[in-house]
Amino acid sequence: MKLTIITGGLREPSSTRLLADRLVTAVAGELEHRGDQADASFVELRPLAHPIMDAMLTGFTTDALQSAFQAVVRADGIIAVTPAFNASFSGLFKSFFDVLPEGALSDMPVLIGATGGTERHSLVLEHALRPMFSYLHAIVSPRAVYAATSDFGSQAGSALGERIATAAADFARLLSACSPRARRDLVDEDLASMQQLLGGATGGT
Repeated sequence: MKLTIITGGLREPSSTRLLADRLVTAVAGELEHRGDQADASFVELRPLAHPIMDAMLTGFTTDALQSAFQAVVRADGIIAVTPAFNASFSGLFKSFFDVLPEGALSDMPVLIGATGGTERHSLVLEHALRPMFSYLHAIVSPRAVYAATSDFGSQAGSALGERIATAAADFARLLSACSPRARRDLVDEDLASMQQLLGGATGGT
């Protein structure tokens, strides 16, 4: 079972990456319990910030960004975690999905998560992330996980662990229930469409 974990943390070390690590570990454990093995790969958005912006401005992608797209397209499931800013996802996180080839997330099981300074930002999951992934035709797991800064302390850690375990169990069931996705090389298709467009524009001048 190929899992791609997309993390939008902007700092190092990142609580967003820490939550993503815990989620994928829990999901892998649930899949193993069901007789499946998880093959996980990470897409860290922070090193891709400049290529993402260049893709938005020019329509062309670097090799590193294309590799990230391929990791998404070829996955059986996605775990996507973003820091919360002003009650929404980060601009970098949203921009990645803005330049992702159209149809890349169709019928894709997705587990969403977010981190923030306080619990009052937790509605970002239902007001921002879930609608965006639903719009992209992904199949969003029913339980999401939000982690505030205080959740990583020793006293509140058990509550976060329970939320992670419950969400992982739901996501593992979703992965098992979904039929294997038809894997298309959407990156190459997108590039071919751009080349045809440019060729047509050149031929018409």
